[in-house]
Amino acid sequence: MDDCIFCRIAAKVIPSDIVLEDDDFVAFRDAQPKALQHVLVVPREHIASLNDLEHRPEGMGDALMRFIVKLAKELGIDESGYRALTNVGPDGGQEVQHLHFHVLGGENLGDVR
Repeated sequence: MDDCIFCRIAAKVIPSDIVLEDDDFVAFRDAQPKALQHVLVVPREHIASLNDLEHRPEGMGDALMRFIVKLAKELGIDESGYRALTNVGPDGGQEVQHLHFHVLGGENLGDVR
């Protein structure tokens, strides 16, 4: 989608600090980090939210989770711990209508932020 900021970042139309990428997903640093490590993971394909993942090929959700684990290893937070979360819809706090996970770590995150 031409008007989706995450689609444009994934297509490298908008520059970003990409940490990890493959054919299906891109991970880049959040512009307003909430932790020492705060990276967003997005599918290259435009998927509005987690609710729309069920309409995608079987195994895509598994591949997304494996990508997040690989990212945590790349960031060096797989052993100390991290948080991977997504917001769904307006009441869930989703601001960009493109499925994305926040991966936070590098410090004790304590209670949910």
